Amino acid sequence: MTDVELAARLAQTALRLLEALREDGTLTGKPLGAAGDAVANAFLVRALAEARPDDGVLSEEERDNPSRLTKRRVWVVDPLDGTREYGEGRDDFAVHVALCLDGSPDVAAVAMTDGVRTTAEPQLRPAHSGRPRLVVSRSRPPAVAERCAAAIGAELVPMGSAGAKVLAVVKGDVDAYVHAGGQYEWDSAAPVGVALAAGLHCTRIDGSPLVYNQADVLLPDLLICRPELADKLLEACASA
Repeated sequence: MTDVELAARLAQTALRLLEALREDGTLTGKPLGAAGDAVANAFLVRALAEARPDDGVLSEEERDNPSRLTKRRVWVVDPLDGTREYGEGRDDFAVHVALCLDGSPDVAAVAMTDGVRTTAEPQLRPAHSGRPRLVVSRSRPPAVAERCAAAIGAELVPMGSAGAKVLAVVKGDVDAYVHAGGQYEWDSAAPVGVALAAGLHCTRIDGSPLVYNQADVLLPDLLICRPELADKLLEACASA
């Protein structure tokens, strides 16, 4: 199995485990979210240890092993991105599996209830017609998003997980995603890998590259958008 085939299979299987756990109905809300995190993480970590034993792993739900910093190949995974949405019975949650090579998410898969998208098949769709749309966090939309929305005349669209928001740009449902104020590498590695493969603009809000497998895993801001909007949005971020 190639790396991208492995990423896709692991993300899809983890998603199926999450769906089965939720459909069982025994747990709901926060207990369901906690169980989903644990089940998906246990599967991904064990599967990667079996399939790629020499690679490093960084997971949101696993104690960090500093030895990953010495490795060129490191899997950065979020077993359940959008735990709150998953526990609430919503569909805007995702499983992230990315293989970062020298800090770049060159191989990635993001699984959602509507399918799996990978760096091999990012499936970029044309932008929707009409007023531009900018997707933001449901619970804590950053102030910079309003400045960016004004710069391109966009409406703000609230959505759940980071993976769901990035894939909304890939799918053409929205035109941009701006975030500032707190995220970690596992929140964006796989979605950014897919977005880059689809030809989207993906940077920090100051225009610097998104780099993974760092000692400090905090990666608090990003800008994902269609290339033709990048200059205006970066200018708006700078002025904000």
